[in-house]
Amino acid sequence: MEKLTHQEEEAMQAVWKTGEGSVKQFLDNMPPPGTPYTTLASTIKNLEKKGYLSSRMIGKTYLYKPMIEEDEYKKKFMNGFVRDYFDDSYKALVNFFVEEKKLSAKELKEIIDLIEKK
Repeated sequence: MEKLTHQEEEAMQAVWKTGEGSVKQFLDNMPPPGTPYTTLASTIKNLEKKGYLSSRMIGKTYLYKPMIEEDEYKKKFMNGFVRDYFDDSYKALVNFFVEEKKLSAKELKEIIDLIEKK
């Protein structure tokens, strides 16, 4: 599975949100300020070439659907992110967010509660 560019990840977010759909439908599910239609269409074609999407033609419109589930992508690339940037330590990742004041004591307690429930 090839790592996606930021633009490709944004497009995939819209695809996952939409499910099977057209470029226009994906465009409607993208956050403002919006991506030009032609740019998104090109990105969608690239994602198809990379194997992230499949397409079928209905009338004169191509419909695309994801070939990779969002959770599968997240799992693959979060593991790589933690390995590459935090020496394969989730503890170091959490510590980073605590030190950067991106994770409050309340949120950390909620995470601990989630862990304890599993």
